Formats: sequence, C-alpha cells, structure tokens
Amino acid sequence: MLAAASGNVFATPEWHEQWLAWAGAEPLLHGLRDESGVLRAVLPLVRERIGPIRLLRYSGHGPGDENGPVCAPADRESAVAGVQELLGRAGHHVFIGEQLPQWAAAGRVLTREGSPVVRIDGQSWDELLAARSRNFRDQARRRERKLGREHDLQFRLSDGDHLDVDLATLFRLHRARWGGDQTSFSRREAFYRGFAAVAQERGWLRLWLIELDGVPAAAWLGFRYGNSDSYYQLGRDPAWDSASVGFVLLAHTIREAAADGRHEYRFLRGDESYKYRFADEDPGLVTVGVARGPVGAVALTAAVGLRAARQRARQTTAAISAARSSSGRSASSR
Repeated sequence: MLAAASGNVFATPEWHEQWLAWAGAEPLLHGLRDESGVLRAVLPLVRERIGPIRLLRYSGHGPGDENGPVCAPADRESAVAGVQELLGRAGHHVFIGEQLPQWAAAGRVLTREGSPVVRIDGQSWDELLAARSRNFRDQARRRERKLGREHDLQFRLSDGDHLDVDLATLFRLHRARWGGDQTSFSRREAFYRGFAAVAQERGWLRLWLIELDGVPAAAWLGFRYGNSDSYYQLGRDPAWDSASVGFVLLAHTIREAAADGRHEYRFLRGDESYKYRFADEDPGLVTVGVARGPVGAVALTAAVGLRAARQRARQTTAAISAARSSSGRSASSR
C-alpha cells in the first residue's frame, strides 16, 4: 500500500475519503505506473474555483499537515516529475501545493514552516532526556512529580467505548484554552470526529487525557502510523496552566512513543518554540505555487500577498500563545 510505504497518515485513502466528503471537492486522482504497469505513485488532487479562477490543489489541504504525492521514498523523484507533467495539461489557472515535504516542492516556494521531529530510534525516555539541558530534564520530571504529589494524577488512553465522550472533552478543553473563540480546529469538528472514528478502528488514533482527581485537565490528539507517533492537537483547562498540564501531557506522549518502540515522534506543522525544546531536527514544510497564463500569474501574485498577511497573523498568534504558556498549539496552525 502506497500510503503505508510513505509513512504518512495524511496520505491514507481513509483520510482523503473523509476529507472529500466533508469538503465536497471535485477529485482529480492521477496514478503513475512504471514500465511494467506497477502503480508507483498517486497524485491526490482536487479542482476548485474562486470566482473565475480555476485552482488545482492537493486533497486534504487545510486539515492535512503533510500533503503531496503518495509514494514510497524510492519513487519520490518520479512522482515529482509526474506532478510537473500533469501541471502542464490539467486546465487550471493556478496550482497551490500546501504543506509539502521539501522533496515534493515542484513550483515557486510561497511559504516555509516548521515540522519538528524527535528522533527516538530505540532510545528510552531517560536517554532522550539525557540529551537535553539539565534545566529541561528537571522541568520534565519535577512538574509531573509535583502534580502526582498534590493530586490523583492519571494518564488515560481513550478506547472505542469512550471515544465520543473523550472527543467532546478534547473539543471542550480546546475551546477553553482559546477563551471560547472559534478556531480552525473547532470549526472542523465534524470532519475530525469522522476521521477519529475511522482511525480508532484502524488502530491509528491516539487520544490521551490527563486527569487530576478524576477530572480531565488536558487532552492530546495524535496518530500512530508506520513507525511514528504524531502530535496533532491539544486542549487544556486554563485553570491548570500554572501546573503546566499541557507540558506534562506532551512529555508523557513522547515517553509512551519511546516505550512502545516508535522510531520518531512528529510535532507536525508549526514552529512554536516549545516544540524545539524536545525536537532533534526539522525537515520543514513548504507551500508552492505554479501559474499558467496571465490570469494565473495575476491570481498567484494575489495569493502570495494574502499568504504573507496570514503568515504574519500566525506569527502574532504564536507569539501571544508563547507568552501565555510554554505549551499549546496555535489556533491558526491549520
């Protein structure tokens, strides 16, 4: 299966089927085969319109934290060549490829953003901590111990029997974390609930909760796919911010990934500073654009200006979030 070979949960048919149903987009699925007829890559594209402008984008854009061709690492070069060939004849004005890995960047780079990774590769939690600063090691241990001394501290991984209730807790805590404001995550609740149910059935979903005296204080949503655990979203009760419950839960999920033999822990999209306290590397993501004809050139120029404004807004939001707490997720990150 190409999605499994890619190691990317956002490349799975289940993700794209859920997204297409939710977005109501027109799919343009393109397969690339080798000389013997073996399918080597799939380009999961969609056609969209903004007024008279015809757009071509990757399916899953918006919620997807890593989009692009679906293929094994060995077939990436031919997949990108296939994208370039398709773009020359697809009948669109503008192609926008959002949140692409560096290898899939076929086109003019519009924006760059972080995608930090903790490289585990057989290390224990204690070994991972040993590579960090003494101050960081002390914080990672002391904060959890303090919570455990002062409260009945429990970490709980959601199961199928409690999924609906636990998802409701996640969204409630996420809204509380942002003062009740709507975010891109909360606006897409129906989509996330639909995919979470499928991911639970497939064994991909990781929904951790930290409970203090029997009451949920924070919830962490992520995915286990291939050799990776990925952190997607977090919600927390602001009343517990002084106790750093978000940081404690985040550290717990990395510890569990190491204990279960994951090769890496992905923070996915976003360059919030707290991620880099844990991360070892950052392969990064890019958004690219390709224009066709004068109409496409004008539209792409306008898109570049809009994206620059949005990026400045994201940076402002991230700075405010960092000032409020050392752990969390930017409301505008997806």
